[in-house]
Amino acid sequence: MRFNNDAELYQTIGSNIKHFRQNAGLTQVQLSERLQISVSYLSKIEAAGCTKSLSISILNLIANTLNVEIIEFLQRR
Repeated sequence: MRFNNDAELYQTIGSNIKHFRQNAGLTQVQLSERLQISVSYLSKIEAAGCTKSLSISILNLIANTLNVEIIEFLQRR
């Protein structure tokens, strides 16, 4: 898969994190507490216009916490 730019990549990842978080029945506050990150950071990652980069280790932590494969965050839906 290809992304035209970083913004498109971050938008896809953030949208997918939000999708899987909601499917898990978690609020941003609940997920951020489980991840031990600030809710404002999670909110920025999930935002539609997100240009906030995140580390692979945080992405892996989110995937593990939501019990999804990390590759799922890169899929366009």
